[in-house]
Amino acid sequence: MAAPRQQRIDPKSVPAPKARTRSGRPGGRPPGAPKVKKATVGDWIGAARPLTLPLSIAPVTLGAASAYAIAPDRGPAWPWPLALLCLAVAVFLQIGVNFANDYSDGIRGTDKYRVGPARLTASGAARPRTVLTVALVFFGLAAVAGLVIVVQTGHWWLLAVGAVAIVAAWFYTGGKRPYGYNALGEIVAFVFFGLVATIGTAFVLTGGIPFDSWVAGSAIGSFAAAALLVNNIRDREQDALAGKRTLAVLFGNLGSRILYAVLMLVPFVLLGWFVLLYSNTIFTYFALLAAAPAVLITLLAKTPAELIISLKLTSVTALGYALLLGWAIGF
Repeated sequence: MAAPRQQRIDPKSVPAPKARTRSGRPGGRPPGAPKVKKATVGDWIGAARPLTLPLSIAPVTLGAASAYAIAPDRGPAWPWPLALLCLAVAVFLQIGVNFANDYSDGIRGTDKYRVGPARLTASGAARPRTVLTVALVFFGLAAVAGLVIVVQTGHWWLLAVGAVAIVAAWFYTGGKRPYGYNALGEIVAFVFFGLVATIGTAFVLTGGIPFDSWVAGSAIGSFAAAALLVNNIRDREQDALAGKRTLAVLFGNLGSRILYAVLMLVPFVLLGWFVLLYSNTIFTYFALLAAAPAVLITLLAKTPAELIISLKLTSVTALGYALLLGWAIGF
């Protein structure tokens, strides 16, 4: 049987195959999706949230001032290196918790609702593992500085305090049940960035706990809680959508703003104790020049940008208060 004749096909009539696109991830990049810009040095510095660092400097300043006021020798023999190590612990912990918060909220999907500055993890500008590594590095630096303090002072039980501080920093938004999602963030901020940092610094430098450090720690703790609260007021509606039950979500719009005002004014009430003891304390009331506008803006703010201004003024108030009161106590 003869085989059928094969039909010749003109190669020019066959359509060229479509070019395959590769996006570097399964499924390809969605059509029209914007290309994510990789994080710059400035982005990483911003992710450390320098605006919050005064809140870690302030308690150490007042703790050191309380210790300096009762020191028998205020000359070169005074333990300045220990004071700097206390400052390092506080600052490294603050930066560490900021990166840990960026990582945890980012992988949880909470930050996709935020209205504030974009975060490294949520925006895709940096890999989550890289952000986590940076957070752990700063926690490690805080631990090393704390270990040096323990070796120098011989107070080994302080290792437990440091461990609890790092655990608290991580579980703010990390872990299965972060306390920051259950309206406890401001309370923990008051305790660790107020009482613990101030009293702990005074204890490291004196071996005791001056009563001044309790009062000063309560004042700075109020500022720390206020800073976190105004940040959460800005993201209140978005946090509610994400299931993040912050104090601002529970108290509502008006209630949380009133609470912020109370937290900002309590430190100036506590100044009454220091006015009775140190004549220069009166100058600390100049910090109201930043506190009063912060309260007014927060009570009347209608946009996230206004609340960011309040956050900046809160940090300025805390640092100014600490420097002025520290000078009054120590000198």
